[in-house]
Amino acid sequence: MFKSLTTVGGNTMVSRVLGFVRDLVLARVFGADAATDAFFVAFKIPNFLRRLFGEGAFATAFVPVLMEYKEQRSHNELKALVDHVAGTLGLVLLVVSLLGVLAAPLLVSVFAFGWVMDGATEKLELAAQMLRLTFPYLLFISLTAFAGGILNAHNRFAVPAFTPVLLNLCLIGAALWLSPLFDQPVVALAWGVLVAGLAQFSFQLPFLHRLRLFPAFRPAPRHEGVRRIMKLMVPALFAVSVVQINLLLDTMLASFLQTGSISWLYYSDRLMEFPQGVLGVALGTVILPGLSRCHADGDPRAFSQTLDWGLRATVLLGAPAATGLAVLSAPMIATLFLSGNFDATDVRMASFSLMAYSVGLLGFIFIKVLAPGYYARQDTRTPVRIGLIAMGVNMVFNLALIFPLQHAGLALATSLSAFVNAGLLFRGLRRRKVYQPGSEWKALWGKVLGACMVMAGVLLWGVPALDAWLSAGILGRAFWLAAWIGVGMLVYTGCLYVLGIRLRHLRNARQAQTHDSL
Repeated sequence: MFKSLTTVGGNTMVSRVLGFVRDLVLARVFGADAATDAFFVAFKIPNFLRRLFGEGAFATAFVPVLMEYKEQRSHNELKALVDHVAGTLGLVLLVVSLLGVLAAPLLVSVFAFGWVMDGATEKLELAAQMLRLTFPYLLFISLTAFAGGILNAHNRFAVPAFTPVLLNLCLIGAALWLSPLFDQPVVALAWGVLVAGLAQFSFQLPFLHRLRLFPAFRPAPRHEGVRRIMKLMVPALFAVSVVQINLLLDTMLASFLQTGSISWLYYSDRLMEFPQGVLGVALGTVILPGLSRCHADGDPRAFSQTLDWGLRATVLLGAPAATGLAVLSAPMIATLFLSGNFDATDVRMASFSLMAYSVGLLGFIFIKVLAPGYYARQDTRTPVRIGLIAMGVNMVFNLALIFPLQHAGLALATSLSAFVNAGLLFRGLRRRKVYQPGSEWKALWGKVLGACMVMAGVLLWGVPALDAWLSAGILGRAFWLAAWIGVGMLVYTGCLYVLGIRLRHLRNARQAQTHDSL
């Protein structure tokens, strides 16, 4: 699992770094104005549904059943399941995509209702025009997640983790070379999204062929395996994507705020997604097949140890990432996005929401680890109840914080609700005795928090003020940022080493759970 985590995390890091290059290009070419707000709304709607159907509910329902077929049934039965799931999923997504294209103006009006109230007709029309191009992305990227689930179940983690690179390449190409061909340049990005969806799905097909699992697309909703997946998927549709629903609600409320608010939230969320993707998505990808295998084998001790390993990795790696995002928020935004179209005001405003998002980074990653503890046991109802509670909490925090903190209040509300979600998931696993944490956790928390405090103190003392970053050239900002990130990493790992924490505590969950030094 540690090897798989490094494989998925490494490929995800490549994708995220290229994603930063993509966002740097978008910020410099398009800036943060009404047109980019329209694109981000048009992209966020199918992207949200992608996380709901593809990486969210479908993956959590599909992988446990797929693992059961793989471990306990013949290859012919496994192939039949793949064919019938591909056909059924593809047909449903095709219908949904057609409906989305037809209802594009209505969807935009719902998800950016503030524009309707303000009479921003041009933004609404532009967003609807681009949504007709971006919505079919849902079909292709959900099939990509389907293919990735099969590869992950066979321990082929590298290909699905690398696939998102293609989206970044397509959007960069669209921004640089396709946008000058359009009267409204930002429309080129919508075409880039559509092409990326097709490219990502096609990229994984040869690897499925090698496994003799190339899908034949035979719809069969009454097939036993398909029915089980659909039964598990219905409640999981909501529960697994509560964080994404909260982010979408942020977009809706941000449409009532000043122009640029949606873009500030987008750029800060993109930075927050770097550690969330490298660690959180990687952990969720690796841990679900492992937990499903433990459950199928009837090994509760290994199940608990796998969860413990995931939580330990989250604390050891996620806590310094959250600290670094909070302390270096403005330097990061300035280094990556400062340009003629993304000025000092945009940097400051986006840094406020990034600091607010960083508060919830651990909560976001905890959800990625804890939710599979339910889905691997084919329990999708409990996370639904927890998700509903978290949704309500998020809305209360949104209404309480949006007025004093504006867009940053929306980000902070999402962060706080993530901890509520993670806390309730954790409590449920403990009450059912599915997860039994060791006695060393208090010591681990103390050592990690102490190391983070030392790292934060060093960075706050040494990092230049924002004005210095704004006046420096791009190469100077990049050098400074890389240097201070390196300093933070050295201080943190040095503190952990002095306190007795070693790499073996991530490599071996059983050894880490009983090691006296923790």
